[in-house]
Parts: sequence; C-alpha cells; structure tokens
Amino acid sequence: MSAARPLRRGKRSIFGQFTAAAILIAVIAVVVLFAVTTITVQRQTRASLSATVSTDMAGLIDIYATGGREELLRRVADRQAVVSLDARRSHYLLANAAGKPLAGDQPRWPQINAARSEQGFITLADGTAVYAQGAMLAPDLQLLVAREYQRDRAALVVLSAAFLGVGAAIVGAVALVAWITARHLARRMNAVNAALGAAADGRAASFPARQRGGDEIDEMAGHGTRLLARQAQLLKAYKQVSEHVAHEIRTPLMHLDNRLGAVMKERPEPPGGPLAHAREDIRGIATMLDSLLDIASAESRRGDLAGLAELDLSALLTGLAELYEASAEESGLTFETAIAPGVTMLGERMQITRLVSNLLDNAIKYVPEGGHVRLTLSPGPRVAVEDDGPGIPRDQHERIFQRFARATLPGEKPGHGLGLALSRAIAQRHGMLLRLGDGPTGAQFILEPAP
Repeated sequence: MSAARPLRRGKRSIFGQFTAAAILIAVIAVVVLFAVTTITVQRQTRASLSATVSTDMAGLIDIYATGGREELLRRVADRQAVVSLDARRSHYLLANAAGKPLAGDQPRWPQINAARSEQGFITLADGTAVYAQGAMLAPDLQLLVAREYQRDRAALVVLSAAFLGVGAAIVGAVALVAWITARHLARRMNAVNAALGAAADGRAASFPARQRGGDEIDEMAGHGTRLLARQAQLLKAYKQVSEHVAHEIRTPLMHLDNRLGAVMKERPEPPGGPLAHAREDIRGIATMLDSLLDIASAESRRGDLAGLAELDLSALLTGLAELYEASAEESGLTFETAIAPGVTMLGERMQITRLVSNLLDNAIKYVPEGGHVRLTLSPGPRVAVEDDGPGIPRDQHERIFQRFARATLPGEKPGHGLGLALSRAIAQRHGMLLRLGDGPTGAQFILEPAP
C-alpha cells in the first residue's frame, strides 16, 4: 500500500472543451463563408445568364420588329453558328403557337411560358441544362433563346473544391494550434494540481518553473508557492511551540509528582487521600501532553514513507486479540475475532498497535457487562472494531475525532478526548482513513485505505 494518493483528474478537461470549441467555431465559420460564397456566385451567375439571354432576346425582337418574320428566320439560323465570347453555347427555337418548330436547333418547345416572357433554368429535349427565356412575338409566333451554363457550373465546382480544401486546412490549423496550446496549458495546470495535491497529502510539493514573460498560471503557481511556504513555516512554528510547551510543562509536573511521592512516604495517608488524587491528576496531565505530542508528530509525518516497513497485520492483530481477551473477560464481555491470514501493509508497528489498542480500549470501556466486542481484518487492508454498546449519535461521528472532543453518552467515563484524535492522525500518517460505520447497534470503527 502506498501512503501517497494519486492525483485525481476530472473526466472533462476545460482545455479539451476549449479545443473542441475552437474547432467548432472554425468549422462553423468555414461553412458559413462557403454557403455565403456559393449563394453569391450562383446569384451572380444567374444574373449574368439572365442579362445575356435578355440582351439576345431583345436584339431578335428588334430584328423582327424592323425586318419581319423572314429576316428573323434568317438571323436565327445565322446565330446558331456563332459562339459567344463567354464560351456559352446558344440555342434558339422559333415556333408557331402550337409549338411546331420553324427555325432553330430544338425539335420541340420546352416547359417555359412564352406568353409571360418567362425565364429560368430548364432542360432541353436532348438533356442539355440551359438558362432560357421565351417570348410571344405574335399570336402565332413564339421565340426561345437559351444559353448553356456548364462552364459556370464547372467553375462553381472548382471554386467549391478549392474553398473546402482551404477551409479544411484552416480548420486543421486551428485544431492543431488549439490542441498544442491546450496540451501545454493542461500540462502546466496538472503540475500545479499535482503540487497542491502533494501538499494536501502532506508530501513535498514544488510548483512548475515560471514561463518566459509569465501569465495567469505562473501567477497562480507563485501564489501557491508562497502559500505553501507560509503554511510550512506556520506548521513548523506550531510544532516547535507545542513540543516546547509540552516538554516544559511535563518536566515540572514529573518533579512535582516525585515530590508528592516523597511526602507520601514520609507522611503516609489512607488510600484515596488528597495526595494520591493529586498524583493521579498530575499523571493524567502528563499522559495528555504525551498524546498531544504524539498527535503533532503523526500529523507532521503525514505521507512520509520514512520509518514505514512491510508489516504482517494479521500477526499483529492476532497478538493484540490474545492480550485483550483477558481484559474483555474481566469486564464480563464476549470478545470475538475474524482475522484473515496473510494481510500486510506498509506501516509502523508501534503506531498501528496504538491505533487498534485505542479502539479496543474504548469498546471495552463503554460496552456494558454482557456485551460483545468484535475485531475483524480483511484484505485491503480493512480493520473493523465493532461493539453492541450505547453507540455514538450520528451528529457526533466527525466531532469525536477532534482533539478534546468526547461523545455525550450515558455513564460518561473520565478521559481527555485525545485517543480518537491520535488514532485518526496515525491512520492519516499511513495513508489510511479511520471512520465510523453505520452498524445496526453500538459503534463500528473502520480503518481502510484512503480514497
């Protein structure tokens, strides 16, 4: 088991969203520009065809008006052989009111209304796509003028292909730049998160080096560096002051205890006298100071692998169970065990022993006579100490792990409220989590790897 927790990363990265958004915007921009360009070119092509056909139609109408029907028939025949300057081939049809051809290269009248001078894109009898206009010259005479636009359509296809190619290149370039930028930013942010995660777990933390010029991430990393340095300084000062105060108080207390012991030898008093009570209070205070020092030491070494070794947890708990069987029997309790063999962990034997001993001491202390205490160990490792005593109110499940905090239970026993605080500090020092379970009756303390 490792005492350090891995950095947890969210399933969705803001930088991944940034890359996707950049690509989406680029795609939308290219599509919109392509649509606008295509529509504009098509409109211009239609306007050009319409102007060309209308001009040709107007010229033939003028010939008919000035030269008559025979002149128009001759001119239509002549124009069929002429290729326009814009390379758009022309088609003509001069027909009677019934649509019978009189001149031109078309065998029949197409679907276009000459009476209304209709114009638009149509398909001729041979399947040729053209832009045409019809006109009624006389009650028994109608004229059709058409222009092919295959070249315009081919030019539009080439333009579209070129536009899409350039657009794809632009989208690809945007995607590449966005991906490289997002990847670079993600690496920097992951480094910052790793440093903060290491600091939160009590491990050594170092922020990434400042980039040239600096930016918001560098500014955040700088603030984080100063914050961690300040935190480390405060914790160091707190630990030094706590240890100094504890040692300074403990020494005179022990001297005072020795003096009281000497006085009691010179002037014996009945059992339970005031001097005996005073010595008990002194020893209680000394024990409390020792616990505070142990808590500070465990918290300061959280996540530190130094001093930890492979520990046979099954053998350790089996030995503890043998010791506590007698204590439980003296208290009128039934002590049960279910210890899986071969379970190991990376830990410090004395600290793990003290942690489990605190839990068993509490169970034996608070479970009334005739009750049950159970110690279990399963792979994971997962240690559970359960009893059928009065239990702990749900609203106090977290409070009891604080220093000097004790559950409000009937028949409260004396104590300083440091045992569970020390047990949790030891658990955290080993990368474990000590919590209260939701047993049906009594209390259930569970020790398992931290998530």
